[in-house]
Parts: sequence; structure tokens; C-alpha cells
Amino acid sequence: VITPVRLFLPFATVLVTQVEVGAWTYHYGDKQDYSWELARNFCRTFYTDLVAIQNQKEIAHLNSSLPRHITYYWIGIRKINKVWTWVGTSKALTKEAVNWAAGEPNNRGRNQDCVEIYIKREREAGKWNDEPCQKKKRALCYQASCQHSSCSQRGECVETIGNYTCDCYPGFYGSECEHAVTCPALAAPGRGWLNCTHWHGDFAYNSTCAFSCETGFVRRGAETLECTALGQWTEPAPRCAAVTCPALAAPGRGWLNCTHWHGDFAYNSTCTFSCETGFVRRGAETLECTAQGQWTEPAPRCAAVTCPALAAPGRGWLNCTHWHGDFAYSSTCAFSCETGFVRRGAEMLECTALGQWTEPAPRCEAVTCPALAAPGRGWLNCTHWHGDFAYNSTCAFSCETGFVRRGAETLECTALGQWTGPAPRCEAVKCPALAAPGRGLLNCTHFHGDFAYNSTCTFSCETGFVRRGAETLECTALGQWTEPAPRCEAVTCPALAAPGRGWLNCTHWHGDFAYNSTCTFSCETGFVRRGAETLECTALGQWTGPAPRCE
Repeated sequence: VITPVRLFLPFATVLVTQVEVGAWTYHYGDKQDYSWELARNFCRTFYTDLVAIQNQKEIAHLNSSLPRHITYYWIGIRKINKVWTWVGTSKALTKEAVNWAAGEPNNRGRNQDCVEIYIKREREAGKWNDEPCQKKKRALCYQASCQHSSCSQRGECVETIGNYTCDCYPGFYGSECEHAVTCPALAAPGRGWLNCTHWHGDFAYNSTCAFSCETGFVRRGAETLECTALGQWTEPAPRCAAVTCPALAAPGRGWLNCTHWHGDFAYNSTCTFSCETGFVRRGAETLECTAQGQWTEPAPRCAAVTCPALAAPGRGWLNCTHWHGDFAYSSTCAFSCETGFVRRGAEMLECTALGQWTEPAPRCEAVTCPALAAPGRGWLNCTHWHGDFAYNSTCAFSCETGFVRRGAETLECTALGQWTGPAPRCEAVKCPALAAPGRGLLNCTHFHGDFAYNSTCTFSCETGFVRRGAETLECTALGQWTEPAPRCEAVTCPALAAPGRGWLNCTHWHGDFAYNSTCTFSCETGFVRRGAETLECTALGQWTGPAPRCE
């Protein structure tokens, strides 16, 4: 049915003829020609747009229904960015919908970017031709049968002759696209939450579900899932896994004892550390895995118990074997001393698990020699380097006046604890031994030994003898007597001579005319002795009588 309709526009009065076919209607202006832009403005002002031809059936309908016009009709296709595009839908022209006349489009470089349709042309009726857009032609419009609410706003409303069909957008189906594709229902993961936004029904197309986890748990998988047009979620449903901390190992020389609530070394796991005998923990005893995936403290270590550091003793050496660090558990230290020194204490010490040595540290003491004393009648002068009468001590001996040393002057204490020689003694100086003089007596007093220093000897003579020399001698410090030894000499009487006319005959026992000498007098014949015949020399140095004479 063709119904003329007169419209009144602000810029002109245009007679419009309407061709009505079911729900889709075509319209064209039969009063005035327009450039392509004005033709489109005309259609968009009163109708939907320049016609968008979809198939050959539609072309055939237009060619048979519209009147022939010498300038033909503009349709809604134009070259945009070098691509022929349906302006009403902004879709590119597909190969299936191409309907160019022979040799077209030729686009001669004169802005031939707009398209006309040949209506009732003698040849190639219904075909298309590209033309400069400023040329004037009739406007061929269409009024869409598709409404805003068509296809439930979930699909593209496709105009057909006499009706429309719904080309549902992905994710929707049904004659009016009234149904949304659904995905499998989701549930909150263990130890987590699920928060969904449903646009088209529970777990339907475009539903988005966000997953989150409790403190100490992390999501394994995508945070947000979306229900796709295929009825599938964009990712597998995530799960909540406990946060894990770095795996711990037992410390050297120690043990590790863990309690895992949510998996090995995971959130809330607690690990207790202990150490072997002789080792102590350096760090916290118990660690807990936090929600940040970190342990509450650094992992402790087991360090060997240490004993007080030892030093080599004075005059000695220290030789240690350390198994677990300097002066630590099980370390052993051996002590030795220099020559002349002996160890006072244990030779070997070991560091125990209590951090104590098995014995007090020994010391090196100088070897000692037997104590020396000043000799009788002498003195002792010692130099001690390492203690009284100890190794390297030297002792010098001296004696009082009148005494001499018998032995070494100096003794030294050796490394064997012995003196280099026996202790000397002081002996009194000796004077030559004295003997009683002939016909005399000797009486001595000895203070320091026979005929030794300070000995005194007194000499005496028998009756008839007299001493020739000092009565008393003393032994001096030089080993000499104060005087030469005296002698006993017989007392002498005056010498006798033979009397005149007589003879003298003497017997001398102790020297001429000496004590006990006897002299006998005799006279020549004719002479007689006047006096004692014999005289004897007495102890007084006198003769027993006067000398006789011969008369």
C-alpha cells in the first residue's frame, strides 16, 4: 500500500511517500533531491536512517515497489577510512552482501565515497554505484520495526521484510533473548568467602564472583571469575590455601619438633627447637608461622657451650683441640711446662656440657732444690729467679775469718731439682801440727779442731831444762803460729877447767857442762885434790860444789 504523506519541515515542505510492508517500512522523498549528507539528515529526522539493504530479496522488493527516478536513490552505505560501511549499524560491508554494478566501485578519485541504487534502470536494476557525495539524489529511508525493548535489549534486532528477528548477543538465548546462559553454581572455598554480582540471574552470563580468603590463607587461582557466554567460568574456581613459611630444618647439633595445623610449615604451624647435650640454643625456642608467611623470629641455631678461655701458664705451653669452636664443649687442652718447671695440676682439661673445665687450670712452678743453709762459721748469699731455692737459683758460699770453704763457691739449682754440687762447709784454717819439745811438755787447747784456727798451745820443760821461745803459741787465720815452736835446752853450769897439776874428766848428757853433766877431777902424781872428786851440774845451773884444786 503506497500512502502519500505530506510533512512540514522548517526548511521546506516535502512530500513523502510511504511503502509499508509488515513491520518494516521504506520511505522516500518525491519532492526534492539532496546531497548524501542532507539525504541522511532527512531520513534520520523523520525515520530511522538511510536504508540498510540486507539481502537480494529486499533489493528485489525495492526495485519493484519504488518509482523510477532519473537521479536514482541514496542508500546508507559510505566509504569510511577506506572501508565501505553501513552507516546505520557501523558494520563493514561483507562479501555476501556486495551488490555492485559491473565495473563498480570504480572510485575515480573525485570523492566517490557514497552509494546510489539503480531503481528500475534498464540494465542492472537494483545494483549499486559509487558516486560523489555532493551529488543530489532522492533519499531512500527506512523506519525500523525494531524497538528499544526489542530482543530484551540482549540481542541485535534484525529487520526482515514484514517482521524482525533477534540475533542474541553472546550469553543470551530465546526468541526475544529473554534467557541468560548459566554457569555452574559456585560455593565459597574452604577458609574463604564468595561475593557475587548477578546481572542476569544467579550464576548467569556476566555474573562476576570475587573470592577472598581468611587471614593466614591465600587464594590459589583467579581473584574474580566471570560467567562467559559459553556457560563456563573464565577460570577454575580458586581455593584458599594456608600461607606457607620457608621450610625449617633442624639446626646442626639440634632437633626440630613442629605442629602443622594447615599443612607443612603453613599458617599457625609452630616449631620448637632443642639442642644436643653440650649445645645451647641461640634464638627463640618456639617459632610460629604468621599470616604474612614469615616466622615470628629468625630460626635459632645450636652453639656449643663455651668454657672460659684458657691461656698458657707462665713458663709453659697450651695445646688445645677444638671440635666445636674455641674453648667450646668437648675441647681438650694439654698443658706442658718449660725446662726447669713442673706442672701443678692436671695435664689435660676438657670442656664439659656445663661450660666448666674438668679441673682448675694448672700452673707451672719452678723445680725446687733442697733448701740450703749457711755453713757453720760461714755465710750463704742466694739469688732466686723463680722462688726460694728453685730452678736457676744460685747460691754463693763464704766463710768467716779463719775458716776456709771446702767445696764449690757457687751452686746452681738444676732442672732436675738438684744442686750442681754438694753444699760446701767452712773448716777452720789448720796450722802445722806441734809436738812437745825434747825434754819438754806440750799442752794445747783446740777450739776448732787440732791445731786449727784459734788453737793455743803452751810449752813447758822438764826439770833441768829451760824453754827457748814463746811459752804460748796461737794458730792464726793465716794458718801460721804466732811464734816459732820453742825448744827445751838443758840448764848449763859454768864451764869447768882441769885444775892445775890435775885432770878433768866430764860426762855430758845434755851438752857441755849442762844439767846432769858430771865431772871428775884427778891430780898428777905428787898432787892431791883439795875438794870434791866429782861435781854434777844441777837443775839450778850450779855445780854441786866448788871446783877442786890439786895441791
